[in-house]
Amino acid sequence: MNNYNPISPIFLTVALLLSTGLFSPANVHAEAMKAQQWEITADKLTRYENPPSVIAEGNVVLEKVENITRQKKSARPTGWDDLLEESSAQEKTNVDDKKPETVTTSKIITSIKAQWMVYDMDLGTVKARGDVYIKVGPDQLTADEATVNLNRETGTFTNASILREYKNMHFEGKVIEKTGDLTYHFEDGWLITCKLKDGETPPWSFGAADADITDGGYAFLKHATFRIKNVPILYSPIMILPAKRTRQTGFLFPSLSLSDRDGVGAEFPFFINLSPNSDITLYPRYMSDRGFMGGVEFRYVLDQDSKGSFMGNFLNDDLSVIDDPANADYYREGNYTHTNQSRYWIRGKLDQDIGEWTTRLDLDVVSDRDYLTEFNSGLTGFDLTHERFSDVFGRGFQERTKDQRKSTLRTLRSWGNGSSLQVGLLGINDLRAKKTSPTPLWKLPEVKYSGLVPVYESDADLSWKTNYVYYWRDRGVGAHRFDLHPRVSMAVPLTDYLETVVGAGVRETYYSIDSNGPDDWKGSSSESRFLADFDAEVGTTLMRDFPINWGDATSLVHTFRPYINYKYITDTDQNDLPQFDSVDRIGDRNLIMYGMNNFFTLNGIRHGKEFDRDYGYIKIRQGYDLRSEASDEPLTPVNIRLAYYPVKDFRLIYRTDIDIYGDGFLSHIVEGNYSNSRGDFFTVDYRDSEAYTDKLVDSNDKSDKFRTKQDSLKFATSIGLFYNLRAGYSIERSLDDHKTVQEIFNVIYQPSCWSVEFTSDRTPGDQTYTLMFRLANIGSPFGLGF
Repeated sequence: MNNYNPISPIFLTVALLLSTGLFSPANVHAEAMKAQQWEITADKLTRYENPPSVIAEGNVVLEKVENITRQKKSARPTGWDDLLEESSAQEKTNVDDKKPETVTTSKIITSIKAQWMVYDMDLGTVKARGDVYIKVGPDQLTADEATVNLNRETGTFTNASILREYKNMHFEGKVIEKTGDLTYHFEDGWLITCKLKDGETPPWSFGAADADITDGGYAFLKHATFRIKNVPILYSPIMILPAKRTRQTGFLFPSLSLSDRDGVGAEFPFFINLSPNSDITLYPRYMSDRGFMGGVEFRYVLDQDSKGSFMGNFLNDDLSVIDDPANADYYREGNYTHTNQSRYWIRGKLDQDIGEWTTRLDLDVVSDRDYLTEFNSGLTGFDLTHERFSDVFGRGFQERTKDQRKSTLRTLRSWGNGSSLQVGLLGINDLRAKKTSPTPLWKLPEVKYSGLVPVYESDADLSWKTNYVYYWRDRGVGAHRFDLHPRVSMAVPLTDYLETVVGAGVRETYYSIDSNGPDDWKGSSSESRFLADFDAEVGTTLMRDFPINWGDATSLVHTFRPYINYKYITDTDQNDLPQFDSVDRIGDRNLIMYGMNNFFTLNGIRHGKEFDRDYGYIKIRQGYDLRSEASDEPLTPVNIRLAYYPVKDFRLIYRTDIDIYGDGFLSHIVEGNYSNSRGDFFTVDYRDSEAYTDKLVDSNDKSDKFRTKQDSLKFATSIGLFYNLRAGYSIERSLDDHKTVQEIFNVIYQPSCWSVEFTSDRTPGDQTYTLMFRLANIGSPFGLGF
């Protein structure tokens, strides 16, 4: 017959047990001593002598508590004797004999709760039933019944569920075994990687007859099924899912597509974790009518200012076999001009700080001028690539229709005295349909040195811009060019109400010309040019605060700045100079410009705090040309810029130029965008311009210019609808020839734990439909995804 004794009060320290290894000499240190013990509370506790055990009933809580005892730090010496180590021997003896003070802190390592529990003190095991709840590390476990070995920290749980804090992983099973510190095995259960409410049916899950969950590893599922609302949809004999608390290697969710041009397509990204701050993603893509396209992406991040990303794609294109008659429709409908079957796009960007130097690399090399137009959608298409690089690096790629792709390397060093040095390289990927001479210019290298310093103790400032560049090209004229432009400027205090600035400078440009063949250059092998310039501006700034009552706004501030300036540049013959960029053709100028700028700002109080924001502006300016050749039409077009910001996240801008001598409006440009906290947005960009392109830069003579016509519309929007639905639409249309460059429509269904996106993408000669799935915390490493 077992002896038992009821225990009162309702608290018992069950352990500090040497037999369990929870407190041993290994836990004792010179300055800190750790002791772990199990403590239990319940409505009723009963202790049995044979075998030694405790039965707890009603609101049972068993906690593993770690007590840490540290030596309390003594106060720092404050007396001169102590600081100079001149204390007497007796004083030092008294200090040495004094026992150090200690402080003890407690921390709960593991917590087990149930309605009934028996603790076997010899075996170190606990059996529990009724609303069993266990909190250990990042995991929370609930079950109907549980058997736990406290020494090994293992156990078996019936009708159990576990929630992992990392990635909100939730899994359930009829039987779950805790096999290690944070490892589990379960039978006849399911898993989901998002948080569920109590009693909520999982919107999707992975079911398995048998599974192992490893900490720092994966979830290995056998006889797995993918379920939607507990309905099996897909089956796999083996499946591996991320269960670790760091990024891991594995497949991401695929993308499926159907295209008039490419046929049926599928893309299966594979993520490779190299280290906590670097990774590789493979993008194998199959298109039934084109073949297999390989893709790879490498990324690394050292810190916010040092990071890089590089991508590459290659396709041996079955549709680009130009001698195959079956491909005639492909070339005709798409109006394609390429003849190469090997097609690729290599791109990347790098931001790297090396000591005091800031470095930027931009790489953009493509096989042909049609590639970016054809492969503009998909995980590695132009649209998504441009968007991702813009978000990460603050700069994207050139328009996909540009047939001279620039790759640059620049490094910059700035000094505190106001000067800076920039060294750069520029290479051009020539994609022109007809590669006529001259070929595009490369810069190998370009060096810029500029600065601004005060002139002794005066009010004047000395600024300079110095530039050296070697222009190289495969065919055509190249040159070494040196350009030096120092200027002196200063403010002139005419009155207290007028702001006056004057400046003057000289400019010397020297060329050492590489004729690159006897027929390319007829002039001298060296040329030079000297220019002088002078400018002055007088203006004033007026402000007034108008009281208003527009919602939270209490005042409208109007800032008015009228101004007039004068610009003069000497007239120098430049016909003997080679022409590479705008520096080589600087037209003479004798021009008065006058205008007025109006800025509007709203001030007010919102949620008890003062605020101010821009409300809009109106800018108008015009010039009067004093040169004799412009005497018949001396007035320049009127330049008007309008902006209106009716609410914080809405922006509307209009720009136009008006010729007063009969041509009327030369351009209309409208830009607008809006966004809100829900993620709704729209953008519009409309351009209707009949602009003049200068042969002589800054020339006002229209006979020296030829007209260019640009008439286009770009529009994009995304709106959240209802029941977790979101719809998006975008169009890019050339209004000149009434052609749609690209039209995209997509619908996204995105509840809390997953999403599916259907996209329709129409371009000349092709219509593509794409279906992409996303599951919460699966297939989105490095923070990329929806």
